[in-house]
Amino acid sequence: MKVAVIGCGTIANNQHIPAYLKNEKAEIKYFCDIIPERAEKAVADYGCGIAVTDYREVLADPEVEAISVCTPNNVHPQISIDALRAGKNVLCEKPAARTYAEALEMQKVQHETGKVLNIGVCNRFHNGVNTLKKLIDEGAFGDIFHVYVSFRAFRSIPGLGGDFTTKAVAGGGALIDWGVHFLDIVMYCCGDPKPLTVTGEAFCKLGKNIPEYVYPGKMWAGPPKLDGIYDVDDSVTALIRTEGPTITVNGAWAQNVKKDEMFIDFMGDKGGCRIDYYTKDFTLYTTKDGELYEYKPEFEANVQIASEIDAFLDCIRSGEKLSNHIDTNIITAKMMQAIYDSAETHREIALD
Repeated sequence: MKVAVIGCGTIANNQHIPAYLKNEKAEIKYFCDIIPERAEKAVADYGCGIAVTDYREVLADPEVEAISVCTPNNVHPQISIDALRAGKNVLCEKPAARTYAEALEMQKVQHETGKVLNIGVCNRFHNGVNTLKKLIDEGAFGDIFHVYVSFRAFRSIPGLGGDFTTKAVAGGGALIDWGVHFLDIVMYCCGDPKPLTVTGEAFCKLGKNIPEYVYPGKMWAGPPKLDGIYDVDDSVTALIRTEGPTITVNGAWAQNVKKDEMFIDFMGDKGGCRIDYYTKDFTLYTTKDGELYEYKPEFEANVQIASEIDAFLDCIRSGEKLSNHIDTNIITAKMMQAIYDSAETHREIALD
């Protein structure tokens, strides 16, 4: 299957491109980036493909069946929609779009064209997450009534002053960048329950004065742009009521507490656990034969984005609708929009 990678930055080089190269069912025909040197470097580094700067050149090639959209958030919708209308299947990196309205338009065009539109919420393809989901589905947790989500780091704003911290480009900050993954794990493991009400606050505090922002080590997305923009949330808190559990959100790119806490607590009436975001390790705390009981499952670690891309290529041929389809991801987009809307209006948002 001929594929193209649109956007040749970090996520493409670290994850998407290596995954396609390892998959015997795929051949990368194009590397596309508006910065010519990036596309040309990819061709040179990987020894395959054609370097182009205009994604419409890719879409005009009838041989290309699938594309990965690895660009900044602001162009996810346009590229994905144009690709679908050109008859291409799309794996678009998270978040689907900057706003719920943009994500809805992407979903609408997917329905019109019938082509695949999957969103890069790759945790759904991690063996640890699927081990947890299986236990939940089997009833080991009983009724899960509350989930606590924590994605908090010590002064870790990515690329301060650049695309990540510019609302017009990214759509948001810590919530839309990190929170999308955490909320998606919750929704996936709990069966994608319908959200009912959302109340939240988002704060733009620590990074506002870019020249005076102090941070440890190096920023993974590059040094601060001293004349750049910082108008997104560096921390967020929310309470989401669903038809399933209540979800409490506590997130921060940057906090003045030197303690990174990246985990999710699932609390049921029969059992509970804390899953580590990075390793996906967890222990189920429950009871057995009238006594307290702990169970730590073992699973084979896997590269979740590689597994996601393998499944993407397979579903194009099989017609299977994967769990990261736009129809599922739209729920998380709706919740994040409601958190931002609640923060802006300082009131609870009721969802249809």
